[in-house]
Amino acid sequence: MSALSFTVTPILLRKVLWADALSGAATGALQLAVPGVLAAWLGLPVALLISSGLVIFAFVALAGYMATRADVSRTLLTLLVVGNWAWVVGCVALAFSGTLTPTAWGVGYLLVQAAVVAVLAELQWMGLRQLRAQPAW
Repeated sequence: MSALSFTVTPILLRKVLWADALSGAATGALQLAVPGVLAAWLGLPVALLISSGLVIFAFVALAGYMATRADVSRTLLTLLVVGNWAWVVGCVALAFSGTLTPTAWGVGYLLVQAAVVAVLAELQWMGLRQLRAQPAW
């Protein structure tokens, strides 16, 4: 099977949405549970870790909600994809812009988040394209 023929079925899309929700819940919970410890290790401000942890839970709620629906809303999925790509850009920008001075662990943390979210966003985008190809009922 070539990469061009790969499709995201509704079942796979639901699993991707669950993966997004669960990975986000773990990351958000970590950032909210021990922001001071993370700030020291990662070289990121406590306020950034707390605020981004709260934002992550908005994504968790959206992805989790969509994962439980019989039909995935194209509009909500588009919102999630755009938000996830914005998260990727934000993580990479924080890692390399010079605005903050994250430690090597902090750069790694940001880049791992960017990579995981990019994969999820791409799979969600592929699922969205499949939904758009289907007639709306």
